[in-house]
Amino acid sequence: MPVHKVRPDISVLSDSLEVPGIGHIPVNAFVLLASQPVVIDTGLGLPDRNFLEAVGSVLDPADVRWIWLTHPDRDHTGGIFELLAAAPKARVVTTFVAVGIMSCERPLPLDRLYLLNPGQTLDVGDRTLTGFRPPLFDNPATVGFFDDRSGVCFSSDCFGGPMPSADLAQADDVGAVGVEDLRAAQLLWATVDSPWVQNVDVQKFLASFQPLRDREPELILSTHLPPAPGIARPMIDTLGSAAGAAAFVGPDQAALEQMLAGFEPGGGGH
Repeated sequence: MPVHKVRPDISVLSDSLEVPGIGHIPVNAFVLLASQPVVIDTGLGLPDRNFLEAVGSVLDPADVRWIWLTHPDRDHTGGIFELLAAAPKARVVTTFVAVGIMSCERPLPLDRLYLLNPGQTLDVGDRTLTGFRPPLFDNPATVGFFDDRSGVCFSSDCFGGPMPSADLAQADDVGAVGVEDLRAAQLLWATVDSPWVQNVDVQKFLASFQPLRDREPELILSTHLPPAPGIARPMIDTLGSAAGAAAFVGPDQAALEQMLAGFEPGGGGH
């Protein structure tokens, strides 16, 4: 997993996953070097990724004090139990609903939890982290946060967008992507990850962006987008325009069979 600093106190642990027909989805985790260090999400956890090693390139995992789980989808929880074992003083910041979802697969240790809802804050020594519900999400347990010291927003899945290549998915700045290409990618992701956006009350949906408009973070760090400095306002406008957009419809069985035929001998596959 490539690791790069976007701020002296913030490192991005980059990864990506190719989804045929959509593109390369960035899958980021983050390390916030507060006086009580915070790891935000824990990656895919695939066998060929060493999440703990990536964390260890930034700080000694034993020094981690908080693991902020933005929500319990598999691409956010891959390394969580390995990190809990290596960071005996760390507690998992999450919600009651997230704990319930995790218990269906492997329960989180209750004595290692810190339950926090949108609007509540966490003191990590040299700064305050303020939880918020991002305007777009695919899991009811989702809680991102604002770092009140650095002005950075950790937005979970919100603002994500598939990239045309793995290199761009793991870029250190989304500015490497053209403005119109970024807009198209984010609108596509909105319909894939949050298909309910086609049915929202437009005014209520637009009002849900108010915490972001009020703060206008100088850097947005999304799980599914390269770091996005200095473009909060246009990205907010992009996502606001997703209200009423038709939900993404994926390939059906006939399309799958056609795809598989392309891989058969004589089927034209390579």
